Formats: sequence, structure tokens, C-alpha cells
Amino acid sequence: MSKNLLAYIVSLLLLSGAIMLGVTIGTVSISPVVLWNPASDAAAANILWNIRMPRVVLAGLVGAALAIAGAAFQGLLKNPLADPYTLGVSSGASVGAVMTLFFGISLPFLGPFTLPVMSMVGALLTMFMVMGFAKLVDRSMKMETVILTGIIFSSFLGSIISLMIALTGEELRQIIGWLLGSVSMRGWPYVQMALPFIVIGSFVLWLNRRELNAMLFGEERAQHLGVDVKKRKLLILIGGSVLTGAAVAVSGTIGFIGLVVPHMTRLVWGSDHRHLLPLSFINGAALLIICDLVARTIISPTELPIGVITSFIGAPVFAYIFFRQRKGGSMNA
Repeated sequence: MSKNLLAYIVSLLLLSGAIMLGVTIGTVSISPVVLWNPASDAAAANILWNIRMPRVVLAGLVGAALAIAGAAFQGLLKNPLADPYTLGVSSGASVGAVMTLFFGISLPFLGPFTLPVMSMVGALLTMFMVMGFAKLVDRSMKMETVILTGIIFSSFLGSIISLMIALTGEELRQIIGWLLGSVSMRGWPYVQMALPFIVIGSFVLWLNRRELNAMLFGEERAQHLGVDVKKRKLLILIGGSVLTGAAVAVSGTIGFIGLVVPHMTRLVWGSDHRHLLPLSFINGAALLIICDLVARTIISPTELPIGVITSFIGAPVFAYIFFRQRKGGSMNA
């Protein structure tokens, strides 16, 4: 059996296990039999299909979107510390979404899609501003410069969100709850809202998998190999921002998934983006489903924000990657 086939089998088994645990464990335990025989327990089937399943599917989609976006950003910028959270893209998406909630914006031709679209616009604008400012400061765009620029923009955008929270009235609880990150009580409409954007964003990144491999050797080398570097960079940035915006719009700010999952996947299965992108997608979905399960059961009946759990996992991993880098680690480690 080839290593790549084994990688997909293991990842899909992990995802299947996470889904099964996510839909059966909770305040009310549900037998897996209800999945294929709803008539065996109508009340349990109602909980499973109308509350648990949409929550698990949404957590999976959000985790998958953040992980594949993180893998693409890390490949593009040639550094495992890059992800939508550390580059400030999540904060930009948050500002777009919070402004929509704060001002009650609803664009007539978009309707329920106003929130994810505004979130994506915020993510995209932030990404371009971060890259533009980093280039002004340092033409060689060293990764340290890009990440520090991301932190600067993230802090500034955080202060805009804080200002809106200070000025808000009735929307306060909604905005605060949303900012902490959660997939609770979202239902199927949120799945339908996020799905098309996540599919499009993931497809755009997948189309650039070979170009990401070429760019690992440097932009000049990629150019010699026939890659239109400018065009491909733009497509990857747009794809990653669409994914981040869609994820943030439906779940709020959930940090570190885009950092931890691609790094661990690369460590175990290698850095070939033809496999790294889909494997990060699958493993990101599995990890966030498990994090959500922990968030809602660890101090049941009280529910923790999912962002708290991902930060507990992500912060030490971030420190570890940073330490390894300083000691001479690399993207291929």
C-alpha cells in the first residue's frame, strides 16, 4: 500500500470516527442505529438530524476551510507559521461580519448571503493590505515582516471591533457570542450559506496545487518552470480569503486550526500540495468536530466557546513551531 493511499484511509477513518462521536455523544446519548433507522426512536432522530448533524457538518466545513486555507498560505509564503489567524485575515473577515451585524446590512441582491460576502470582502481587503504594507517595509517580504504586519493589522482591526461592541446596544450578546467562535444552534441554513463558498475556495486552491509545489523552491525558480507567479499568487490569496470569510461568517473567530492541521499533516505525510491540501481539508474537519464535541461536553450542561478549545491546542503548537524554526527547522521538516 502506498504512503499516499494510507494517508487518505487514515484521515477518512479519523473523520468518520469524529462524525460518529459528534452525533451520538451529548447531553442525550443517541444510538448509532438511529442514523440508518430513524423510526427506531423518533425523538432521538429529531435531535440527531435537526440539531446534532447540522452542527457537526458545519464544524467539519469550517475546520476544513480554515485548514486548507492555512496549508495554502503556508505554501505560498514558505513558512509554517502562516495561517488566516496569524496573518490577520480572520480579523478582517470578523470586521466585515461584525459591521454587517452592527449596521444591520442586508444587500437586496444577496439576502442571506450578505454576511459571508461582507466577511469575504473584509478578509480579502485585509490580505491585500497586509501584503502591500509588508512589501513597503521590506521588498524581499521576509516571513517575519509579513507575520508582524499581520499582527499589526489584527490589533488595529480588533480595536475597530471593540469600538463597535462599545457602541452597540441590543446586538451586544449576538456579536460577543459570535466573536468567541461557535457552531452551536446554527442549523442547516448556515450549512447551505457556507457550503458554496467553501467548495469554490477549496477548488481554486486545489487547481493551484502544482504551482504551490513549484513556489516552494522560490518565485524565480517557479517562473523558470513556467508558472505565472503573479496570477497564481493572486488566485491563492483570493481562494484562501474566500474560505476564511465563509468560515468566519458562520462560526465567528476560531484560531489556530489553519496553523496546527497543515503543520501536523505535513509532518506526518509530507509537503506535496497535491496531497497536503486535500488531507488538510479532511483532518481540519475531523479536528474541529472533536474540538466542538469537547467544548459542549467538558463542563456540560454549560458550553464553552469552540475558540477556547482550539486556542488551548494551537498556542503551544505555535510556540513549538516557532522554537523549531529558530533552531533551524524548515517547511519540509
